[in-house]
Amino acid sequence: MAELVHRITAHLLISVTGVAFAAAVGIIIGILLTYAEKLASLVMGAIEVLQTIPSLAMLSILLIFFGLGNTTAIMAIFFYSLLPIVRNTYTGIQSVEPFLIEAGRGMGMNTLQVLLKVQIPNAVPVIVSGLRISLITAYGIVTIAVLVGGGGLGRYVYRGTQTQDMGMLLTGAIPISLMAFLTDLLLNKLEGLLNRRVRTANTPEN
Repeated sequence: MAELVHRITAHLLISVTGVAFAAAVGIIIGILLTYAEKLASLVMGAIEVLQTIPSLAMLSILLIFFGLGNTTAIMAIFFYSLLPIVRNTYTGIQSVEPFLIEAGRGMGMNTLQVLLKVQIPNAVPVIVSGLRISLITAYGIVTIAVLVGGGGLGRYVYRGTQTQDMGMLLTGAIPISLMAFLTDLLLNKLEGLLNRRVRTANTPEN
């Protein structure tokens, strides 16, 4: 049981670290693209190319640079998480109603203040959606990262597959499925809550 808890914790930690790294970079890129729309399609296209690389191929390429271990898994998660985070950040900010931006400017806000106080708060639900997609994807990447020395629950899945031990396989597969389900459920709830708050904040008082 102690080993299982350790592997669940490792699986979560590797996944969250990779997504957090991607969020730190991806949100900034998404914001910058709203000010350089001519570059948006080019940058999105370049990031989409990364998504077309099979997971095992990506891990093999990264293995050359980062060696065996969790760092390779984290970097793979970083690259696969960039697209949904960049795209959702860009889309979320672009979808903010123009009248809200004009209202902010009418209150004397400069461009940075409008971004921080109007656009980003209204875009947060869409950004959270990108994080949800990225985190669920990350769980799967960590599972196969056992092939490059990554930790987590993939060890059970790999051992179970190699030895045809269904119990061992399910010991890894069930917690991974539960993590994905709970992440989707909780972040969906958070998205709904944030959307309601945004709508309430943007509804004029009578």
